[in-house]
Amino acid sequence: MKKIVSLAVVSALVAGCMTSDNGNDITYGYDGFNEEQLVASDNLNQNAYLMAAAPKYYIGSPYKIEDVQYIPSADMTYNQTGIAGIIPVELNGSKTSDGEIFDSNQMVATSKTLPLPSIVRVTNLDNGNAVTVRVNNRGPFVNTRIMDLSAAAARQIGINSTAKVQVQILQDESIAVKNATLGEITKTEPTVQETTVAPVQAAPVATSGEYSIQVAAVYSEDNAIALAKELSSYGHSVVVNEADMYKVRIIDLDAANARRIIDALRNDKGMAPGLLQSGKWINADSI
Repeated sequence: MKKIVSLAVVSALVAGCMTSDNGNDITYGYDGFNEEQLVASDNLNQNAYLMAAAPKYYIGSPYKIEDVQYIPSADMTYNQTGIAGIIPVELNGSKTSDGEIFDSNQMVATSKTLPLPSIVRVTNLDNGNAVTVRVNNRGPFVNTRIMDLSAAAARQIGINSTAKVQVQILQDESIAVKNATLGEITKTEPTVQETTVAPVQAAPVATSGEYSIQVAAVYSEDNAIALAKELSSYGHSVVVNEADMYKVRIIDLDAANARRIIDALRNDKGMAPGLLQSGKWINADSI
């Protein structure tokens, strides 16, 4: 079982807590959805993680913090300056608002209003250093900061506590990660490129089945092909080209083998695969 930090612990660790209109304590983002973890494979660049599909696409309803109302929206013109802080590393393992699991070593951030997930560029206005991060959680729930960064992202741009930053949404990347999360496809039939590499080891997989596992959605065809080859030992791995993205999938699985491979990818590779049944997205833990 993955650790979920209790609200009591979070309240002690995070000054940026709030109380919702209905009286329930709210901390960073947890809202009861099934948890997933997205971790980039070691031999791929960080872009593979940033652009991976999330368990769900989340915007949410308007809410107030200290009498200031915030209205979440899919604002693809977002460009604001303000103070950014650092998400406590003690929250590692807690659930984010879009169903991921927080990891302070990944380039992630919180936002009060941006859609989750979305991709933004954060610039430290004290030194000009910038980093691209994946916004996957609500917060910080204080009005003095517009964003909190993971420890890894803060370190990359030289933030030790708080700093004034500029936050700019990257429209194309944010739309792409939204589409990957929602499983949206173009009207044309996708092109499938099958890998020809022989399995490294024998793996019992069904010759046909209604389930497919999606491991990654990336812009780089070379990275997608490399990952498909790496995963060929798990089953029939292919690269599916949809619009401008390359999706790595293991296909033609029955329920038992899909369950086995999902567990193996999580345990062996630290990945958070998605699951399709007859071409439709379903929860990866539903089988």
